[in-house]
This record gives sequence, C-alpha cells and structure tokens, in this order.
Amino acid sequence: MQTYLDFEKPIAELEARVRELRDTASEGAIDIHADVDRLEAKAARMLRDTYSKLTPWQKAQVARHPERPHFTDFIEAMTTDFVPLAGDRAFADDPAILGGFARIGGRRVMLIGHEKGEDTASRLRHNFGMAKPEGYRKAIRLMRLADRFGLPVLTLVDTPGAFPGVEAEERGQAEAIARATQECLGLGVPLIAVIVGEGGSGGAVALAAANRVLMFEHAVYSVISPEGCASILWRTADRAADAAEAMKITAQDLHALGVIDRIVPEPVGGAHRDRELAIATLEAAIVEELSGCSSLGSRELLAQRRAKFLAIG
Repeated sequence: MQTYLDFEKPIAELEARVRELRDTASEGAIDIHADVDRLEAKAARMLRDTYSKLTPWQKAQVARHPERPHFTDFIEAMTTDFVPLAGDRAFADDPAILGGFARIGGRRVMLIGHEKGEDTASRLRHNFGMAKPEGYRKAIRLMRLADRFGLPVLTLVDTPGAFPGVEAEERGQAEAIARATQECLGLGVPLIAVIVGEGGSGGAVALAAANRVLMFEHAVYSVISPEGCASILWRTADRAADAAEAMKITAQDLHALGVIDRIVPEPVGGAHRDRELAIATLEAAIVEELSGCSSLGSRELLAQRRAKFLAIG
C-alpha cells in the first residue's frame, strides 16, 4: 500500500480513482479503458509537476519517506559478496551503522552506512539510524581496515543525527563523531559518500568527509533538522518550513554552494516510487566516481580532501 505525503493528497485521490476504475473495468462489460488511460496520464502529469517544484520542507518529507530504499536494500540490489563486519572491539555492536566488505561493479570496497529499518520492529532495533559512539567507532575500525588493504571506502548516509541520549554522551558521543570525521579526512584510499535520505548534523558528517560527496535529488543535508532549527529560532517547530527554506538543505542548493559534488537523479515521485531504478542509477554513479578516484595516489587524495573542505564556508 503506497504511503502518501500531505502534499501528495490530490495525487493520492486521483490514483485511488484509477484503481477503482481498473477494478470496475475488470468486472463489468462496459469498456472504460480510455477513461482509465486518461486519468492515469493526468495522475502522472500531476506527479511530475508536483515533484518538479518541491519546496525544501517538502523535500525533507520525501527524504524521510518510510518506503525509501535503506542500507540493506542497497546491499541486496547493488552489491555482491557482501561480508558484514560487526563491533567496535571496545564496547558493543551498534546496529544503527552497518558495514563490511562488498563488490560494486566488480570492484572491491568497504561499504559503511546508516540503517533506519523497514518497519516498527526493525526501526527500534536500528534506533532509527541514530548511531551511538560504538557505531562511529565501528566505522573508524572498518575505515582503518580498508586503508590497510588499499580498498576504497563507500559510505551511505541516512540519519536524522547521532543519538542524543545520556548513555551516548557518557560513552563519548562527541569524541567518537570527531574521531570518525578525522579518520575520513586522513584516509589514504578514495572515500565516496552518498546522502541517500537524511543527512543530519555531525552524525552525517562523521561518514561524509569524503573526496566525492553525492546526494540523491530529493535528499536533504543540514547541520540541524528544520524542526530543531525552528524550535531554537522561533521557539516553535511549526515554522519548520521557514527554517528549511533558510538553511539551504536541498541537493540543488548544496551543489550550488559547493558542499556536494554531484546530484543523483531520482525516479519521478521520489526513490520510493521505483526503488530498483533509483538504486541502479546510484550504482552507475558510484562506479563512475570510483573509476575517477582510482587513478589518484594517497597524497593526491589527502590534498583533494583537504582543499575541498577548507574551501567550504
């Protein structure tokens, strides 16, 4: 059952009408296929028009859509020979960040990313993609392993932010995030990061201080959530749409500002409407970026990363 966002209500009503007519056509003797085709074309046109002019706040809603592909979906559809690696070798394993060896386009990589979960049970298990210190320390361990074996690192970012709980702070959340960011910047192998959904705060940057930062067309990337920003500036989360507009959180804004390097197009209606096409498009972009980085030596990669982030701001 398709989940519709608030601004998609007119599309939802039209597509529901199309389904009703299809059921009627299959049961009755009257030929109404022409009417069905006309309404389908109208619904497709409405969907295309709506998604061609989304506001930043609407893009944030799309980025959070529960049916967008998650890390485990990318593993299944985009990789072969995935070997999961767990634990930070210090405290525990954090299921909010997953990782391991994989092959993409025939190339061996270390793949690391946030996992939000597909349903209520898995979302609770993965803590909605909000990692604790052990998650970032696991990511550091895997990046160091990749560096030792000369493997490119690919990170898929999709988190509202690092977990803000007391236990996370007690175990050094800020330090773990800082160390993960430092590790990204110091890698002697190519690092490619993709913002596939939400890129929230330092919890996202910790996996995204990369040579090349890609972003899905309707993903968002920001220092704080629109609701959080609105709560600070206006003392109410009701002005989240105003905050989203002011913060420049969209892929288009961030590409213009030089924060990201490439926008990966999504199917009409968002990645959740056609997961297979969205993942295939991303895979092609990643393979191309890996090929582009493979000719660079360690010094060139470090210099490129340093220049890139020093130029921001």
